Amino acid sequence: MEYMTAGESHGEQMTGIIMGIPAGLEIDVDKINLALSIRQNSYGRGKRQKIENDEVRIVSGIRGGITLGSPISVVVENKDHKNWLGIMETNSENIRYGERYASKVVTCPRPGHADLVGGMKYGHRDLRNVLERSSARETVLKVAIGSICEQLLRELKIDLIGYVTQVGNIKIKTSEKMSVGDIRERINDNDLRIIDKSKISEIHKLITQTKRKGDTLGGKVRVLVENLPVGLGNYTSWEKKLDVRLAGAVMGVNAIKGVSFGDGFDIVGHFGSEVMDEITYKPSGGYTRKTNHLGGIEGGMTNGMPLIVDAALKPIPTLRKPLETIDIETRKRAKASIERADITVVAPASLIVENVIAIELVRTILETFESSNLSRLKVEVENYRNYISRY
Repeated sequence: MEYMTAGESHGEQMTGIIMGIPAGLEIDVDKINLALSIRQNSYGRGKRQKIENDEVRIVSGIRGGITLGSPISVVVENKDHKNWLGIMETNSENIRYGERYASKVVTCPRPGHADLVGGMKYGHRDLRNVLERSSARETVLKVAIGSICEQLLRELKIDLIGYVTQVGNIKIKTSEKMSVGDIRERINDNDLRIIDKSKISEIHKLITQTKRKGDTLGGKVRVLVENLPVGLGNYTSWEKKLDVRLAGAVMGVNAIKGVSFGDGFDIVGHFGSEVMDEITYKPSGGYTRKTNHLGGIEGGMTNGMPLIVDAALKPIPTLRKPLETIDIETRKRAKASIERADITVVAPASLIVENVIAIELVRTILETFESSNLSRLKVEVENYRNYISRY
């Protein structure tokens, strides 16, 4: 399975194409739109989210709600585009140069963003040509495509959830005893996607204070995946290792600066005897581990334990009180450009990271098993699970 996305932040629409989804999968569009709504509606989001009311439109690859096995095309309209007519047009005849157009030209790159390096690489003198594509608006497609992949995973009895474990300097306790279902029940009724509701007021206050200062906040998110078949991934070549692929996919999400599995970076402070997961065996259930310090991955492959992936987000670089930069036209000191933006995106990022992990897991599964048809795929996966349980 492969996918690609296209579109600019203030262009007419965002477009995604998914190739390789098996035929016979029933797609619930309402579930996709619910995920898109969750992405938008979290505390600390900016004014752009009040303009957009994201809904997916599927234009190919599905008939009567069932996948055909052919490429699936999804479209999400940018409703804000109507406010950028004459500025963000693909047809040169529709571009209207003038005072309003000039006001949207960007020559003062934001520290921490793709603006300057992208302009240098592609030769753009208007850095809007960079920021329109490097914008996190593209993640709307990762959520839409990821939601389709999650629906496929559920058919294979695999479930996952992404949630927030830290906002700024406020840490939220995690519990390894909680299942995906437990976590989903805890986070679905709050706008921070945290499991400890006693922290909501404190985090809201921090976000509000940060907004008043004209600053932004980062944080950490975690994704938990249950019931993955043993042996997804490969130890024989580095690029086939599942943790390599997952880490790359997560790093592809805007603002992510670090990825870890299980105990992650904390593992370096322990002896090997303290963090290796001892193996046990039960005739009724096969091999398992006493602990899960390694987060469900050994040798680049799933080991049957829950997959645990953590990711760290930097504070977003668009500040209401901008930092110092250099104007690329005058080469003089200036204040960085200000784009309409959020105070923190940690909550939506937990969903987005969940979705890109779902995409990568589906890619790996479809490479591992015969997957042109959902019914055959389910039989193959179940037969493989039975083989593993008897090993």
